[in-house]
Amino acid sequence: MLSAFSAAVLGFMLGLRHATDADHVVAVTAIVARERTMRRAAWIGALWGIGHSITVFVVGGAIIAFRLVIPPRLGLALEFGVALMLIALGFSNLRAAAPPREHGHAHEFDIRKPLLIGTVHGLAGSAAVAILVLAAIPETAWAFGYLLVFGVGTVAGMMLVTVILAAPAMVASERVARLHGSIRLAAGVLSLAFGLLLARELIVHGGLLSATPMWRPE
Repeated sequence: MLSAFSAAVLGFMLGLRHATDADHVVAVTAIVARERTMRRAAWIGALWGIGHSITVFVVGGAIIAFRLVIPPRLGLALEFGVALMLIALGFSNLRAAAPPREHGHAHEFDIRKPLLIGTVHGLAGSAAVAILVLAAIPETAWAFGYLLVFGVGTVAGMMLVTVILAAPAMVASERVARLHGSIRLAAGVLSLAFGLLLARELIVHGGLLSATPMWRPE
């Protein structure tokens, strides 16, 4: 049993660590590769973390409150949604890396994109977080408090990750204008490849389309 203070510290630290998961970093890299200011990059990380945390709090909270059990096929399907999203982000960046057809105007910042991506990632990860919380904190009220602190840690972690990812690209792109397109291209290829590998893993090893799917939340 964790004390309130220990649970708060653990929740915040695990939220920070959760922000560095490979699929999260790849997704955020694909978005941040289009930005040219550190402030907007940090804002993207915060929005991603907020979307993720809202979903984890709502879905994970429902799992905790009602002791829901996620069927393996549903768990795999949610993770497959993340793979499809990474593939779509990759294609989007590859298109954006193509030579522009119109003269350079800064693209309009759309807060919906990082929020939506964070929400999708939250759907895929909420079961694992809720199961971890139930194992350590059986009391429902404290478990909800843990989810809230976990979300704050995730937002802080994603802001830090996006700033770290964006800094080298922005410094370099100030010196070589064409390099920004190369950064978008590399981020697009990375996101596309990771999404395809994740989709293959879920179908082949997870058995998403088989009669006996195998899913272990992690």
